[in-house]
Amino acid sequence: MGRKSAKGKEKKQKRKEESAKMAAAIAKVEAANKIEDPLSMLEPFKKFERNGVSLTIEFKRSADLGEETREFVFQLCKKNMQTLYEKCGVNGWKDREKREEMAEDKALYLIVRNTEAEPVAFVHFRFDMEFDEEVLYCYEIQLTEPFRRKGLGKFLMQILELLAYKTEMGKVMLTVFKSNDSAVTFFMEALKYEIDDISPEDGMYEEEARYWILSKAIKRKTPAQKPVAKAHGVESKMNGHMHAHTNGCCH
Repeated sequence: MGRKSAKGKEKKQKRKEESAKMAAAIAKVEAANKIEDPLSMLEPFKKFERNGVSLTIEFKRSADLGEETREFVFQLCKKNMQTLYEKCGVNGWKDREKREEMAEDKALYLIVRNTEAEPVAFVHFRFDMEFDEEVLYCYEIQLTEPFRRKGLGKFLMQILELLAYKTEMGKVMLTVFKSNDSAVTFFMEALKYEIDDISPEDGMYEEEARYWILSKAIKRKTPAQKPVAKAHGVESKMNGHMHAHTNGCCH
């Protein structure tokens, strides 16, 4: 049969490495999704007490939201985002599609409650694969008006970044309308998110040209590293298809 060429061996080795990398990434996502309560890894972040407000934060899976909380997250998302969808999205806002998306089994939530146990904000996120990389994707971060501009939005995003670090995700990702100036400023300037390589370029399909996919790479853990998290200012050893659009009225 003859001797195999060195080039052929290199290609085979590359395919094996890529396959192994993909399998490892999928395993990380599956392991993250099996964690009963990811927020239990970040106990100090279950409370937000700053700028005159006292709030608690809890983790919920979609199936465990309860009817009242499920309706709250949908209605708040609709109130904050419907106009932006209708102005920027070719297909506009559709109640049924949004409800279905928010109720999917993979949907994970951080629910923020006031001292009367009433929900006042939420985050919808998922551990998922984005092409060949394991990521934590922020689908929504929505705050009611009285709790904006108090540092809560930044606090919630810090939680997502720390969860991504703890579960060894490669990055945190989100989607934002280009016309949503407050969201763009919040994510890109305040939190230092950057336009991801997979973000649609100008001149592509009309709807795709109206949003950016942003991301922040998460430094991988090594055996010698242990993250340090503080509820008032994060200190850690990390550097800091169409998805739902996050709301910018959250800083």
